[in-house]
Amino acid sequence: MEVTKAQREIRSVYINGAVGQAVSGVIWLLSASLGTFLSVQAGVISLFVGGMFIFPLTQVALRLSGRSATVSSENPLDGLAMQVAFIVPLLIPVIGAAALYNINWYYPAFMVVVGVHYLPFVFLYGMKAYAVLAAVLIGGGVTIGWTLPDSFAVGGWVAAIALLVFSLYVWRHD
Repeated sequence: MEVTKAQREIRSVYINGAVGQAVSGVIWLLSASLGTFLSVQAGVISLFVGGMFIFPLTQVALRLSGRSATVSSENPLDGLAMQVAFIVPLLIPVIGAAALYNINWYYPAFMVVVGVHYLPFVFLYGMKAYAVLAAVLIGGGVTIGWTLPDSFAVGGWVAAIALLVFSLYVWRHD
């Protein structure tokens, strides 16, 4: 299978990634809300645990919409998608180290890691828009961590909004 055909199938099956971004955005929104209105601990735990369910929830949402939730076995990019998915969990210790140093760096560190995780999506989906999302998350995480080191939930809110807006954008644009 040619790369452009494989990318087209990835875009078609996953609706340009819109469903996954929406699921991520809702999890970040829930976490930011809990971190703001309940406790720092609730915000931390909800993003950590919720993040483990992004892919399964995306699969459920795609299936409930009547769409196929998997690419063909001939698609060579399926392996890349699996590898990209492991970037975030493998970097959890880095996020943990940042949060141990300053708990207010939890969301900014997560933003940087998730932003880096989106860089390979540029090739995976064949969409340059993912470079913009990556830049917003990475740049936002660094900026918030640097300029607001005493504010806990700002990064959670910024990431939630960025992911939800992005999901609407890619859903509407092919």
